[in-house]
Amino acid sequence: MLTCTMVSGAAFHPSVSEAASSEYNYAEALQKSIYFYEAQRSGALPDDNRVEWRGESGLQDGADVGHDLTGGWYDAGDHVKFGFPMAYTATMLAWSVYEYKDGYVQSGQLEEILDNIRWATDYFVKAHTAPNELWGQVGNGSADHNWWGAAEVMPMARPSYKIDAAHPGSDLAAETAAALASASIIFRDSDAVYADKLLLHAKQLYNFADTYRGVYSESITDAKQYYNSWSGYADELSWGGVWLYMATGEQTYLDKAITASNSWSTNQAGQWGYQWTQSWDDKHYGAQLLLSRITGDSKFIQSTERNMQYWTTGVNGTSDRVTYTPGGLAHLDQWGALRYAANQAFLAFVYADWVSDPAKQATARTFAERQITYALGDNPRNSSYVIGFGSNAPQHPHHRTSHGSWSDSQTTPANHRHILYGALVGGPSKSDSYTDTISDYVSNEVATDYNSAFTGALAKMMILHGQGQQPLDNFPVAETREDEMFAETSVNTSGSNFVEIRVLLNNRSGWPARSSSQMSFNYYVDLSEAVAAGYGPEDITVKAGGYNQGGTVSQLQPYDAANHIYYTKVDFTGTPIYPGGQSAYRKEIQFRISAPLNTAFWDNSNDFSFKDVALTASSPVKNPYIPVFDAGVRVYGQLPTGGQPTEPQVPGHPSGVQAVAGNSSVALSWNTVSGAAQYTVKRSLVSGGPYTAIGTATGAVYSDIGLVNGVDYYYVVTASNNVGESISSAQVSARPYETPPPAAGNLHVQYRTNDPSPGDSQIRSQFRIVNTGTETAQLSGLKLRYYYTVDGDKPQEFHCDYAAVGSGNLSGSFGKLNPAVTLADTYVEISFGSSAGSLAPGADTGEIQVRFNKTDWAAYNESNDYSYSGTQQAFADWNKVTLYREGTLLWGLEP
Repeated sequence: MLTCTMVSGAAFHPSVSEAASSEYNYAEALQKSIYFYEAQRSGALPDDNRVEWRGESGLQDGADVGHDLTGGWYDAGDHVKFGFPMAYTATMLAWSVYEYKDGYVQSGQLEEILDNIRWATDYFVKAHTAPNELWGQVGNGSADHNWWGAAEVMPMARPSYKIDAAHPGSDLAAETAAALASASIIFRDSDAVYADKLLLHAKQLYNFADTYRGVYSESITDAKQYYNSWSGYADELSWGGVWLYMATGEQTYLDKAITASNSWSTNQAGQWGYQWTQSWDDKHYGAQLLLSRITGDSKFIQSTERNMQYWTTGVNGTSDRVTYTPGGLAHLDQWGALRYAANQAFLAFVYADWVSDPAKQATARTFAERQITYALGDNPRNSSYVIGFGSNAPQHPHHRTSHGSWSDSQTTPANHRHILYGALVGGPSKSDSYTDTISDYVSNEVATDYNSAFTGALAKMMILHGQGQQPLDNFPVAETREDEMFAETSVNTSGSNFVEIRVLLNNRSGWPARSSSQMSFNYYVDLSEAVAAGYGPEDITVKAGGYNQGGTVSQLQPYDAANHIYYTKVDFTGTPIYPGGQSAYRKEIQFRISAPLNTAFWDNSNDFSFKDVALTASSPVKNPYIPVFDAGVRVYGQLPTGGQPTEPQVPGHPSGVQAVAGNSSVALSWNTVSGAAQYTVKRSLVSGGPYTAIGTATGAVYSDIGLVNGVDYYYVVTASNNVGESISSAQVSARPYETPPPAAGNLHVQYRTNDPSPGDSQIRSQFRIVNTGTETAQLSGLKLRYYYTVDGDKPQEFHCDYAAVGSGNLSGSFGKLNPAVTLADTYVEISFGSSAGSLAPGADTGEIQVRFNKTDWAAYNESNDYSYSGTQQAFADWNKVTLYREGTLLWGLEP
């Protein structure tokens, strides 16, 4: 709902109603906006990569200069790593966590935003190879922009560019210092060692920027066409100085920030610029806001307010005011209009939270909310400008990898193969019109800097309007994959005793895109008519024809000799085929299968692979009866029935065997073995055997029951098929014990995990305590225990990221089990403080989100932890977590 408000006699921009503000799921919007940064990642991706269509890329970045410059973010819809906007983006994201951490916590996205910021700061640390040396760009802009394909198969050279004492770049170095200093603040509580590392680099970079003055785009000249430093470097010296002051408290940095402000550009009236906003180029808008808050100096305050007026009511005493679209968007510039509105919205939120004047607060906050809801869909088109969010969202962004072209073309395929969730597009014109066109890089490109302040503004909207909202479960949903590697076939020519087949072997991979030099296919024939005529496979010849782009053909090989089924293997090993252009994504071969001369028995109609061969040479079609292999693994097509294309082998031995003791029982499990038909479980009362077979299983689990409690049992497992039996697995042991019934009082503990990856460096669990009784229960004095194996006895840190009863009312400590048991040697004990309140009958505590880690961030193995369940992602009673009051067990079963 749009309304028009009058402020100080000037027509103010349309404001946003409470109904419009509450219409959107800000937890989902924040979740997706952060996810966009994962889609932009370069380098070797982590095991928890959520973007199924992204793979490793840019793995040789820096090799040309002898440094590891892998990692970081691709800038936009291209694949250059421009350090200047990347550092700005990281700083803005860190600033958003500094200001609005609660928004990330409430939406369950704190870990995600920190992880993505760390991805960038890790790269900056790599790129800072000496105190006065910083690699500021990887990839040549022209070479990169002249090719349209996925990051994973970039064919061009990627040169590295740097600044140093002889080729300075104060703006780039100071902005990178700002990124690292701001990040050090937000990582300080959770990883002080990492924060110290970032701060060390930040100090060195700022000193480099301050000592060796110069504009970075004069040193890295390739950046001029794309990210020229129009505003110079004084704004970054202030910006970096402010963040270093905030990170260290050292007055020297504040003094430098203030001194640098004397060199900010001014208009004819001697005023600092106010007709733009915070951006990758000009940071004085953000710097003056922070300096206003820190110093209270009127010159910073007045300049900040002049900028706020320009975007809202108009500058007092002037006609200066940003242009507004009829639908209420503050439209500064066509190239990335929404980006600028979101940048100013974030500044307005921060300003509104600081300024004491209620009218100024309301004006700034109303403006900020209106710009964000416009982007989310409250606009004349009733359309979201955030990909994958809301109604009628853009589907054709100017973005290479999400488009997924295999032919170096913006028009192939017609529609994007992947959803670039969370990306904010450039946006509409001054008349609110917009066309969703892939070629429009002005209005429909995306970029890391576009989403930076936008993400922070969403975090603030989460605080204001997102109470109770949750991010999407099971996000992102799996995409429907197309055939990625396949063969297209047609008859090139034929005669009475031969057929010549034309095959185009395609690699149109996109989940992720990948190059292969090990592709092959099989063509199957039925020689029944040859045998009936007195001939055999030795009389049939296979030969590559006149056009061949790198394949070799085999003579006929038996597949099902009893039924006269044979095949030729056509192998392109050594020939790279990749989705990178017309000549790259497919390779052609023409091969001829011939019977002896002067024979006429040849008949294609009974050949398995001839079923879908097009009869017109110039019009080959995809053929499911020609199976395609990549490195020997079938990736497309069918095999004929019968046959034995490969000799079966004895399966390997089972690995990952675990034995969990219970009451008079032991539960065994192991990893499945390829080619195994069944498993045999063998037991001994003596370590090392001899073992006696006690049962078989077709799956990878077995329960041994009727055992004697207190006795040690030793087990091995073998795998077998019709060829034979494997060697034994490694031995495991367990001692059954009598288990008491779990305590089940009126207070029940419910558990879920948002961490289905059991091998990372944090344990993240969520709890809820429910009062099922008839009397009010005090939370003070309760202690909850979660049991696990520490996997290396190292110091640990406890964090409560969110608790409905107040995270400050909870504390955590670590204890040892003595003696240790099979699935637990350690526990974390969560205690409730005196201000935690009470639980009425039927009430619960609400969600409690905790996590803990080792101080060196070494990995845990949660798969063998007593209290862990990677599949329990919804709250339910869980008796493997215990609850105590004054040492009395109220709930659960101790390990």
